[in-house]
Amino acid sequence: QVLLVESGGGLVQAGGSLRLSCAASRRTISNNAMGWFRQAPGKEREFVAGISRSSGSTYYADSVKGRFTISRDNAKNTVYLQMNSLKPEDTAVFYCAGGRRPGSSSWREYDVWGQGTQVTVSS
Repeated sequence: QVLLVESGGGLVQAGGSLRLSCAASRRTISNNAMGWFRQAPGKEREFVAGISRSSGSTYYADSVKGRFTISRDNAKNTVYLQMNSLKPEDTAVFYCAGGRRPGSSSWREYDVWGQGTQVTVSS
């Protein structure tokens, strides 16, 4: 069974940075387009960023463009989300997901999910 495990979340002040990591339990990240989603209390899960299998293409939600950077290291079976200039509205549980269509913003097109990591940004 494929498992995705997120780490790196925590509490940070507005303007600060965090780096999330998503590790796969076996060699699956290299076979999938990967994405990061987030879900705030009372809100729907929303797309944050995506990356193709080869890292040749990256995709971002408008709300994070210029502040967040997604990357992957297939040799380490790990995907990263570098988050800079964090805002209180970025507070959410962040999820890593694997799917077939790179950059898809629909959570329904992702087959594999992690358990999530909490990111809290204080004002």
